[in-house]
Amino acid sequence: MSETPVAIDSILDLCRNQYCRIAIRTLAEEQRSMTIDELSNAIFTDIHQTPITEASEAVLTEIRTALYHIHLPKLAAKGHVTYDAERQLVEPTEQVIQAHSTLSTFLAGDSPTGIAD
Repeated sequence: MSETPVAIDSILDLCRNQYCRIAIRTLAEEQRSMTIDELSNAIFTDIHQTPITEASEAVLTEIRTALYHIHLPKLAAKGHVTYDAERQLVEPTEQVIQAHSTLSTFLAGDSPTGIAD
């Protein structure tokens, strides 16, 4: 495990958007590579508290597009994820896991239970 402290200002900047906050939490909790579709589905389910089968394609496309063009490139630029846009694959780094741990109180606001995981 890296001992480099997480730059809180950097993470707080990234956490301004709900999709990004949920992506950070999901990747930190899963601690595995995820496709953009898997991450989009997790974000939809988290926000709407309904099964993914009830998602409209338009909403899922909006989430995927925002992840692909905005949030994942920002997370990758800060070293929080490894992002392969061509393969549409995202992998959390130790930095995002540390950031989630550090900011679990802030991220808990988006948790369905309101309690930090």
